[in-house]
Amino acid sequence: MAVIELTQHNFDAVVQGNDLVLVDFWAPWCAPCRGFAPIFEAAAAKYPDAVFGKVNTDVEQELGSFFQIRSIPTLMIFRQQIGIFSQAGSLPANALEEVITQALALDMDEVRREIAQEQSTAH
Repeated sequence: MAVIELTQHNFDAVVQGNDLVLVDFWAPWCAPCRGFAPIFEAAAAKYPDAVFGKVNTDVEQELGSFFQIRSIPTLMIFRQQIGIFSQAGSLPANALEEVITQALALDMDEVRREIAQEQSTAH
């Protein structure tokens, strides 16, 4: 699947409507972002069942602010509408592959139980 442009208008619908969504927060002036782009695009071709989206933080400042993006590139991964990964910095292809493999292997029922437990102890 091709990499799609994510905006404040389609972000929620994309995350809510797909099992696995990888989001690259980037900007055109950012050299590490430009270096990560072909790695991200190659992974998108390898994982057609996942959605790979890019958020241009210059244009979509509200999304960058909402997710507290402090440096770019930042990669976030959502699985079944839950944010499960966030890391600033460019990843080499093998590291991105490992992160995707781990995301797909997660037991999401267990993740939901852990979140529920954290929320109940926080109150």
